[in-house]
Amino acid sequence: MRFAPSPTGMFHVGNARSLLLNWVVARQSGGSLVLRIEDTDAARSRPEWTQGIIDAMAWLGVGPDEYEGPYFQSANATAHREAIARLLAAGRAYYCDCSREDLLARTGDSHRGYDGFCRDRGLAAAEGRAVRFRTPDEGATIVDDLVRGKPAFDNALLEDFVIARGDGSATFLLANVVDDVTMGITHVIRAEEHLSNAPKQQLLWEALGTPPPLWAHTPILVNAKRQKLSKRRDRVALEDFRAEGYLAAAMRNYLMLLGWAPSGDREIVPWEVIENEFRLEEVNSAPAFFDVTKLRAFNGEYIRALTVEEFVAACQPWLTGPSTPWDADAYDPEVFAAVAPLAQTRLVLLSEIVPLVDFLFLDTPVVDEAAWAKATKDRDTAAALLTATVDAYTRLAAEGGDDGTDGTDGASGQGEHGGQGWDAAALKARLEEVGLAHGLKLGKAQAPVRVAVTGRSVGLPLFETLAALGPQRTLARLRAALARLT
Repeated sequence: MRFAPSPTGMFHVGNARSLLLNWVVARQSGGSLVLRIEDTDAARSRPEWTQGIIDAMAWLGVGPDEYEGPYFQSANATAHREAIARLLAAGRAYYCDCSREDLLARTGDSHRGYDGFCRDRGLAAAEGRAVRFRTPDEGATIVDDLVRGKPAFDNALLEDFVIARGDGSATFLLANVVDDVTMGITHVIRAEEHLSNAPKQQLLWEALGTPPPLWAHTPILVNAKRQKLSKRRDRVALEDFRAEGYLAAAMRNYLMLLGWAPSGDREIVPWEVIENEFRLEEVNSAPAFFDVTKLRAFNGEYIRALTVEEFVAACQPWLTGPSTPWDADAYDPEVFAAVAPLAQTRLVLLSEIVPLVDFLFLDTPVVDEAAWAKATKDRDTAAALLTATVDAYTRLAAEGGDDGTDGTDGASGQGEHGGQGWDAAALKARLEEVGLAHGLKLGKAQAPVRVAVTGRSVGLPLFETLAALGPQRTLARLRAALARLT
């Protein structure tokens, strides 16, 4: 099996699926996966795109130990030229000096394929002359496809296609076949969009005296409008999904289900199950909808399935990277560890961790003004509630050995005389008492407290949040909010 991407842009999710399909079949069969970088388009190929391919593969779990290579198609140019010479010598190819303008002048049809004008002219090699493959005039080329059965292509409808450009370099069609032959490739698993190339390439395999591979053209990926995914219109770059906080395991699982399903009424399954059950013959040939909403749901399930330790580790690039909204030394791993189990149940993307916990590591919270306005709509009631809450929580902190003003948090201790500690249960009980005194249920009473402390009206459970934040910072924010009101 081979995976043969072109280093001409970001790593497309369609390429990611092709990679996984080739990888799983190679592992099932005890074969090898070959990484071949098809870099013959010199104008568009760039080294950074090649590195991007290797990095994306590694993220998906296909590291250097899982494949041979990378090999570069440009390094096989000698074999390409030798194959062209063999085809010319055998009469299976010929030189052509026709331009597109010449063809249009002869046929008057801009949509018509090449008309075979140079087939029997006996042109010799010359600068600027292309080489065309002589396709059969009769019969059909049958492609034995593990996904699509045995589609037949009428040879009369196959034009004599170019296999070498005017500068002597091989085109994709020929280079691809020669490289596959040279590398002993037995399976060609790729997207449906290449199916139209299959009869031409099969003819080349046969003309070069080698049996063709087993073909498998998997369904194209489409968007919600059933349009083929386009990098100009749709989100398709694997790098972007990774940056948003998708887990590689979730992406692998989802991509493998585009056109195939494991046994039973299951979708989220371990990779070991996929590797054991997947069969190319079971892949559906219909276009597969790349549903980002469903992918998000998969990712949320995978995030929740992590251990807390794994979740904490997975969040680190967003918590300690250069783009965090807080200073590097403001991040406290112990504080994050305290709220991590609560955050883990609320995310579908790892990047969502930043707005969920930023108030823990910023000096002052970023206040959502709409949330503040709603929570303090009745300013007198909000002021009275915050005043009473400051008083109740100051007493609670003192009972725990911290009055909230001396620069220490004392978040988990209890007072010398057995008073309540600064914990979620005690914090909730005190706010319930404050709310009751003001004729408010807990849900109403905690609204201005939440916005004052976190800056938002929704987020992590409030009392566990206050426990992690500690008395000093909690009371400072409550007092700041009260000052803003009064």
